[in-house]
Formats: sequence, C-alpha cells, structure tokens
Amino acid sequence: MSKTRERIRDSQLRYSKSLGQNFLYDDDLLAALVRESGVGPEDDVLEIGPGSGSMTRHLCRAAHHVLSVELDERLIPLLRAFMEQERNFTLVQGDVMRLNLTEVTSALRKPLSVVANIPYYITTPLITHLLTCGLPLKRLALMVQKEVADKLLSAPGGEGWGMLALRAQFLSEPRLAMEVPAACFTPAPKVDSAFVVLEMRGAPAVDVRSPEDFFRVASAGFALRRKTMANALSATLRMTRSEAAALLERAGLDERVRCEQLTMPELARLSDACTAWREDRGEGSEG
Repeated sequence: MSKTRERIRDSQLRYSKSLGQNFLYDDDLLAALVRESGVGPEDDVLEIGPGSGSMTRHLCRAAHHVLSVELDERLIPLLRAFMEQERNFTLVQGDVMRLNLTEVTSALRKPLSVVANIPYYITTPLITHLLTCGLPLKRLALMVQKEVADKLLSAPGGEGWGMLALRAQFLSEPRLAMEVPAACFTPAPKVDSAFVVLEMRGAPAVDVRSPEDFFRVASAGFALRRKTMANALSATLRMTRSEAAALLERAGLDERVRCEQLTMPELARLSDACTAWREDRGEGSEG
C-alpha cells in the first residue's frame, strides 16, 4: 500500500461520490502522467482537484510553482501536511467554477499550464470554462472520461463532433497522451479514463472575422443536430429560412448540410457570411 493511500486510510476519510472522487496512487503512473503533461521547470501550474496530493508532489518536482485548488474542505489538512516540505506549492480551498481564476493565479507566471483530474460530472463545463475564462494558457493536461477524450479528438462527421471538440480544436491541438483503466483508481469508477493534453495554439485554427459569430453559428447548428443548417440558423439567429439559405450559398455550402458535417474552414466561411449579413443590417456583435 502506498504511503499516500495509508494517509487517507488512517485519516478515516470516506471518498465522496458526490464530488466524483477517484484517486490515483501508483507513483510510476503519476510520474509518467506528469512527463506526458509537458510541464517543465519554467512552468507555473494551476492544478485542479489535487485530491490526496499524489500527483501534486510530482508536479512540484517538475514545475517552477504549483497552485492547487481543492473543493473538499476535509482534504485541506491532509494536503497541507503532505506538502509542507514543498516550497513551490500553494493551496487554495474553493470551487474552481466559482473562483475568480485571474485573481487566484495573479502571482503565477503566464501563460499557465493547467493539470486536472476532472470529476466526470463537471468535465464539459469545466473544460469550456477554462477555454473561455480569459486565463493566458500554455496547455491543459486533463484526466477525463474516455468518452470525453474521444469527443475532444473527434473529427467532422464523427459521432463526437460537437461544440466541445470544435472549441478545443479551434484554440488548441488536443492529443491522447495515455489511456488509464478504471482499475488504476481508488475507488474504481465504472468507466475507463484517458489523459489528454491540449497544447494551446498561437492563433486559432481558422481565421474568422468574429469568433463570437463563429461559435454562435456552430452552437445554433449543434443545438439542432437533426435539422439542416439553414433551418437551424433560421430557428435560432432571428433570420428567415431564405436568408439562411442565401448565407449558406454565399459560403459555398449546400443549404441541406447539417452542422456535424461541416469542417472548421467551412464553418468559418459560413460564420463570416453571417457576420457580413449582421453588419449589413447594422447589428452589433450580440445581434
């Protein structure tokens, strides 16, 4: 039994199902995950969900500084005791979805590397939040449900192609670093996991006149996946069916196409056509 697992056992702390707590204790696996994350001595790290601190110690040995955010108040004393010898470690108790991350990370070097073992129940909201909250990011290294990893890596036309994959691939280059079977965790979840690394791009994957319009158009299409893109646009963006069809024609697209079939360059052309249409009508970016 690992020393970290012994600490949890001796504390008589019960794993919280409601917080999605599934911990890793294998030091060789944890060291390999940190290597795969790409974190180096020049990096400051925002770690989300340190749990028992098993990966945190490995991160501290690899990085310049690690700031960990833990929601579970019961773990704070254990983490402080376990990490007391690490001089490049800061611990914050709170909900990462509610904290002002700009303020919390104000003393850290930018851009940040984010490392997280994400509870399954907040995976998509948290990834979306990290990508849109305005933090200067270098990379995201995330332990996620295998199904979510498949979505992040999905291509147009694939079952998983949707807003999560589109946003991630627009802003970063996701890669599968390692598959992690459920048996590696304590307690073991019902599904396997995967460690994915999203290296942030220097510029978005496609050039668009308005990123807001790009995601607005995509969101309209993915929200109504069973409808054609023309019907989805007219139903959600306050335009007539004929106006939507004209925009698709201007973008060189068939009005019967569905959003899940569109590549990012095709979505970019449609987005730019929508931006031009909106500007012709004298509407602002929120129009």
